[in-house]
Amino acid sequence: MIIAVDGPAAAGKGTLTRRLGLHYGFDVLDTGALYRTVAAIILNEGSDPKDVDAALRAAANPDPKRFESDDLRAPGIAEAASIVAANQDVRSALLEFQRSFAAREPGAILDGRDIGTVVCPHAHVKLFVTASVEARANRRWLEMCAMGEDRSLDDVRADVLRRDERDAARAASPMCAADDAHLLDTTEMDIEAAFRAAVSIVDTARSNAR
Repeated sequence: MIIAVDGPAAAGKGTLTRRLGLHYGFDVLDTGALYRTVAAIILNEGSDPKDVDAALRAAANPDPKRFESDDLRAPGIAEAASIVAANQDVRSALLEFQRSFAAREPGAILDGRDIGTVVCPHAHVKLFVTASVEARANRRWLEMCAMGEDRSLDDVRADVLRRDERDAARAASPMCAADDAHLLDTTEMDIEAAFRAAVSIVDTARSNAR
């Protein structure tokens, strides 16, 4: 079974995906980690995230061991990853890895921006997780504060809006909800409420498939 979880930054899809993975015993892939890994490699070698050749070299043979590395949350990585993710050649280079992961048994859950539309258009369940800009900016700001980053809430909100615009407007696999995706707005939800809502959607889909 394949579950696709898409949505904008800080909507809660990463936490939700991990919870669903534990609940169902499915493997989980944060596809954003793929692009953050590529971005980290590029920045560490002193290259520009807009350098296509450097990005393609970094995208060759993804190493899953790096996906949980702490340096992927370092300042500047998310912004660079967003630039890298807008490159169609890079997206194409990482597509087969994502689809191979999705084929794992007994199931896999992938979260990102284009899972339900491009990576796994035939996913059994598609969720589009979103929240208001204010809610998402506040969540990201609190995360940064917990990590010791000194940023104003206004600056973080501007970053979120800029990321939204780039993800939705890019020519390569723009972020959008699949026609058959279930919309899950977490603005007024804590993780427990979002998790219960998602489980209800997935369980209904599994029952209908039997």
